[in-house]
Amino acid sequence: MHGNVWEWVQDCHRNTYADAPIDGRAVTQCDKQMRVIRGGSWDFRPEWVRSAYRGWSEPTTRDSGGGFRLVRVL
Repeated sequence: MHGNVWEWVQDCHRNTYADAPIDGRAVTQCDKQMRVIRGGSWDFRPEWVRSAYRGWSEPTTRDSGGGFRLVRVL
């Protein structure tokens, strides 16, 4: 499930994990409108195409490297 597109996640972007929830909840209070994107995209170097790699982008950004995955509980 790595690669293809950067995946938007619920978290607001922060420079560090200081004061982040330790129970896995998303950081939803934003100082700026930057949102976290994860996983790299089809045109990135292999070491960046992993879920732990994160970037950020404004919600209005549109390009060929961004998207989302639909998830369904079975």
